Amino acid sequence: MDNGKYLVHPVIDDERNMSYWDMFATWFGANANNGTWFIGGIIAACGLLNGFWALLISSAISYVFLSLIGQMGFETGFSTTTLARGTFGIRGSLIPSMVNLIMFMGWTAVNTFIAATSLSFIFHSFFGWPVFGQPGGNKGLIVGIVLMSVLHLLSIISGQKSVRIIERIGIILVILFVTWEAIVVFQHVSLKELANWIVPMKARMPFGAAIDILAAFNLAWVTSGADFTRFAKTKKISTSAPFWGALVGVISFAAMGLSTAISVALTSGAYDPNNSDPSTIANELGLGLIAMIVIVLTSMTANAVNLQAGGSALNNMFPKISLKKSLLITTIIAMIFTFIPLINGNFLTVFTKFLDYIGMFLGPIIAIMLVDYFCMNREQYNLKNFTSTSGKFWYQKGINWIAFILWLVGIGLYFWLTNLEMIRKTTGATFIVMAVVAVLYYVSGKFKNNKRG
Repeated sequence: MDNGKYLVHPVIDDERNMSYWDMFATWFGANANNGTWFIGGIIAACGLLNGFWALLISSAISYVFLSLIGQMGFETGFSTTTLARGTFGIRGSLIPSMVNLIMFMGWTAVNTFIAATSLSFIFHSFFGWPVFGQPGGNKGLIVGIVLMSVLHLLSIISGQKSVRIIERIGIILVILFVTWEAIVVFQHVSLKELANWIVPMKARMPFGAAIDILAAFNLAWVTSGADFTRFAKTKKISTSAPFWGALVGVISFAAMGLSTAISVALTSGAYDPNNSDPSTIANELGLGLIAMIVIVLTSMTANAVNLQAGGSALNNMFPKISLKKSLLITTIIAMIFTFIPLINGNFLTVFTKFLDYIGMFLGPIIAIMLVDYFCMNREQYNLKNFTSTSGKFWYQKGINWIAFILWLVGIGLYFWLTNLEMIRKTTGATFIVMAVVAVLYYVSGKFKNNKRG
């Protein structure tokens, strides 16, 4: 029977109003942001060519998964965390929801922190305040964090239309900014100089480690895919637009972060991944105030996606709280999270640790969900089971223990593989773990069905 405690409503046809351009802009804007640029600067530790190949391979594989989750959202009308009920059980879906909630609040905090760093440069230009990193520079950063959080709250209160307007304006400004950035970079150094730059031994990153960092970054978007594709007008929009939007966004912005970080290393004589954030790079290259403003705007477009996904996760955990209230709560908690790197004193350390945990937790969850829907249920979920305490998704008192055990197996396997030098140098652990968990879940499902037969 249906239980009001677990009641959720799929998107109805009248609400499916996102065009191909809207969906493309949403996912392009999600990746054309500060965090993506910062990621590009970090993987510069692989060198230009290795960094770019790691970016292309890891991103393309990850966004195939985004397309598949997008299809699930379109065909059911549910968010990703609600879809997790089909795999982990109605009660069990609270764990993936909690992972999503913490992760997207974390991403909001990351983008807000970098945008606030940009604002500290703007405050320096207007008021003469010290920039972040200099004595007394915390003042500008704290004011920047509060200001960005207020802008996020205003965006949520204004509703979905305001977010789309920001995204449509933002995508144009971002394309112009990246073009400008490319021109400035190649005025300083040539492509040959970038390609021939030798990474300092102490800072060198193995290829597989870069694959894992990028996978963690990209898979974070996969777990929010259905939150947006359920509003798509057609199936093609739900699968094609997220793939190309996210891929073009991540390659364009991360590649510029990669190139500019190497450019700064060549001109300054030292490579420091802590200086990979776009504010520092824009300042080093003399891009000025306009660049800082665009960085702040891109933070808003990316965080519109982060907060929507985090709010949806909270809404799945507590259905009685409306989505708008869930978004407001998520925004306020994310603002608190933003101060963690300030307390810790090293943004890069916090950021990379955060990425490690994302890759470890998300890969197995995504693998299990995709196998369950496409292979074991053949794209057919009975929507009544999402709220019924007597239906298929109730499993054992609301929890699918097989999915949870394999999730934990995946986490343990990830820990083991990331400590193997061969894996760190070649493939990385993330996609191997996903493949192993997917096979184990499929085999366990077949064994269970045969045993019943």
